[in-house]
Amino acid sequence: MKKRRDIRRPGPGPYLLGLERTDQWGEGFPYDVPAIAAAAEMRLDAPVTMLAGDNGTGKSTLVEAFAQAIGFAAHGGELERAGELPPVPRPVLDGAFEPVLHRWNKPRNGYFLRAESFFNVAASVDDGGKFSPDISLYGGVKLHEQSHGESFLALATHRFAGEGLYILDEPEAALSVTGALAVLAAITRAAKDGAQFIIATHSPILLACPGARIYELGDEGFIECDYDDLDAVRLTRGFLGDPARYLRAALGDLRD
Repeated sequence: MKKRRDIRRPGPGPYLLGLERTDQWGEGFPYDVPAIAAAAEMRLDAPVTMLAGDNGTGKSTLVEAFAQAIGFAAHGGELERAGELPPVPRPVLDGAFEPVLHRWNKPRNGYFLRAESFFNVAASVDDGGKFSPDISLYGGVKLHEQSHGESFLALATHRFAGEGLYILDEPEAALSVTGALAVLAAITRAAKDGAQFIIATHSPILLACPGARIYELGDEGFIECDYDDLDAVRLTRGFLGDPARYLRAALGDLRD
């Protein structure tokens, strides 16, 4: 079948506007995680969209679905073909959803970060093979010659830019507090220049991104939430204010 010509051009985001349910599964929808079942209700048209929530609420599954929809490799890394998108949107989550893309626009570049596979992606960059990105794009220093956190800071500093789409799954795994603040600054600058970010995170620092739309995922699906009302923020503040009380509750007799 002849592919439809992609007439979209680079420009400021947003690029991925959301997901749309298909009728492939009908009433027998196979996903029982509430946030995934309700994914078509999630709007991604803000410069920065944050997904917060406890473990197991569907954050990583959703960011992987968003990345697959736009054309990223499943293991993460650069957007294929220097930012070209597939001319026909890809169905995601076994065909349960299709992406809703900006009709006339596509990102100039992009990156999908998966914390658990960044080591292998960084090795591919360092290898400098025929299909590997030029290491100069990451600051000119091999990523595996830096610490885990330093290599991710190099990615954020040198690759986050306007007119790009960046999907990040728990980027705080590599970062100190000062590193998280540096990445937050890079995200904020790039978003102001027209980039789009979709980020799953537990970090109160990253969740504080100015102007971000925040969804908190849970047992009932998800809700759009103010920063101060997020569990990650309230619990962190509570712990820092009275760590002994939280330790008593968490450790019980183990503290003796």
